Amino acid sequence: MLLALSAIVVALLALLLHRARVPIRHRWRRRQARAMALQLSGRGRLQPPQLLYARLRAMDPLAFEELLLECFERRGHGVVRNRRYTGDGGIDGQVMIEGEIWLIQAKRYADAIRPEHVAAFEALCRAKGRRGLFIHTGRTGPQSRVLVTGNARVAIVSGRSLLSLLTGGPLPDLAVPQRLRRPISQSGRRI
Repeated sequence: MLLALSAIVVALLALLLHRARVPIRHRWRRRQARAMALQLSGRGRLQPPQLLYARLRAMDPLAFEELLLECFERRGHGVVRNRRYTGDGGIDGQVMIEGEIWLIQAKRYADAIRPEHVAAFEALCRAKGRRGLFIHTGRTGPQSRVLVTGNARVAIVSGRSLLSLLTGGPLPDLAVPQRLRRPISQSGRRI
């Protein structure tokens, strides 16, 4: 009996410490993201795309970041959330896709994305030695398309790909191009 009571106390302390580690604002944004993810995976996915984009653009920008991470988690991908939203260095989160860590930058645009944002994110990914997903709700203009065409470092997720991510549909092929793969040693580990 004493052992069971001790186990319950330890579990409650662990829960309290975990909640204390996540600031209240973060919890609120995660709840908002979970609620939106549930709606978009349910009947909400049947709404016209224009309405879905309007709903996404009306979200708190930081809750939008959480929504993307929530949707990747629901698909079984491991995610790494930032401990704080400001001062994140341009990285809004990280996701593990096919054994590789991808950096995420989330933007809620109503108009065309700015090419300098894509270029800055590409430079950040190059500096970190990682690939990245630039995920946004706006239009991808011709200059931004040129920046990522033939660039295996950054993939833009928007439009139908974004809605597919959020509603549980198929994702675009994000396989690592052969020229970016790290060689594999005799033991099967990447070097």
